[in-house]
Amino acid sequence: MEIIRGYIAVRSRLSRRTGMIHGEISPRIRKRIQAIFGKDLTPEQAVRQIMEDIHTNGDAALRDYMLRIDGIKLSSFEIDSHTVKEAYNQVAPELISALQTAAERIREFHQAQKESVWNGISGEDWRQLIRPLNRVGLYAPGGTAPYPSTILMITIPARVAGVKEIILATPPGQDGLLPPVTLAAADIAGAHRVFRISGAQAIAAMAYGTDSIPKVDKICGPGNIFVALAKRAVFGEVDIDAIQGPSEILIIADDSASAEYCAADLLSQAEHDAQAQAILLTTSEVFASRVIEELNMQIATLPRKNIAAESLGENGVIGVLDNLEEAIELANLYAPEHLELAIQSAERYLDKITCAGCIFLGKNSAEAIGDYVAGPNHSLPTGGTARFSSPLNILDFMKITNVVKISQPNLERLGKAAITIARAEGFEAHARAVEKRLQGKLH
Repeated sequence: MEIIRGYIAVRSRLSRRTGMIHGEISPRIRKRIQAIFGKDLTPEQAVRQIMEDIHTNGDAALRDYMLRIDGIKLSSFEIDSHTVKEAYNQVAPELISALQTAAERIREFHQAQKESVWNGISGEDWRQLIRPLNRVGLYAPGGTAPYPSTILMITIPARVAGVKEIILATPPGQDGLLPPVTLAAADIAGAHRVFRISGAQAIAAMAYGTDSIPKVDKICGPGNIFVALAKRAVFGEVDIDAIQGPSEILIIADDSASAEYCAADLLSQAEHDAQAQAILLTTSEVFASRVIEELNMQIATLPRKNIAAESLGENGVIGVLDNLEEAIELANLYAPEHLELAIQSAERYLDKITCAGCIFLGKNSAEAIGDYVAGPNHSLPTGGTARFSSPLNILDFMKITNVVKISQPNLERLGKAAITIARAEGFEAHARAVEKRLQGKLH
């Protein structure tokens, strides 16, 4: 893991150059595209072909791509309710209990948010109606490993918001089945229907609708580059939450922090994948060296040590700075997905943080707790998008309708201004529509 010293050098190293969907693709992905499509396509071109085929041919194209991409021949996509209920018997009781604990915490957090925003606003001549979306499509990664925590995080806020129909799509394993823990998590979270479909083809099916899969109003959830490109492609046909990139953590630490804890938290992100970004900014050269020692010791016993090592080697950074003010400024510029403040009196610096997906305060607040059971959503803005976007929350699953009802006194008070502006913009019919009411000629 590289150690960089000084504000200018660290800022240069942390500069974000390309997002997830704009960077170079690996030779492995390029070769895989060639094998599937029989020609050399960019990821964008491959996704565009998938979208067009499913838009035109529906279920037939979906089955074809599940066979070509995943090697799975499916006669049906939806999981029946009996199979979902039976899944509980195949999952360890302690894991079911843990998922229920997490679900309770996530539900409590989002219910509190709902109570704070759901009532809308009203005035003398206007108000807002706040209503849930009718149908949403949620995508949870899977295939090689189940991610029940993601299912809880993306489903529960939709359920709390009151979405009428929640569609969950997630990839099956090579046997064509969904893991029991995936089905149990979907049931605990409250998904209405579960489908075993993967990748860009899942996004296309939910966006356009097929005979088997209903068209949704919005698609949420993380995925690989093909899922991200597919979500971008269907935006406008449906709404999307965001385009998520690799996981990232930035820790600001002084010499009062625990090197052991900081190293553990950096590794908790580095083990996600080789593109994950683990960054430490500290005011202490000695502390930086201690963290390096801890990383070397802890990584040796990790099952995913090769992935973590590649992540730290390619994307890991330790920046040594003169003071905490520099570290906070760089954190705001970087806008990390996860930000840990491992510093004395961390709370007093909270108001200075303007760009972060989730902030962790205090020695007990491991980022991994936030991934599973803290309550706030772990579906967070990545790639610097915390500058302008927010964690997944119930606002993602609701829509606002404005209502206008102008009284006669306010028509007389406001009408002239409306007429003046309309004529200044060259819209005479607008002006006359108001003018007629003022003149009492509309019967």
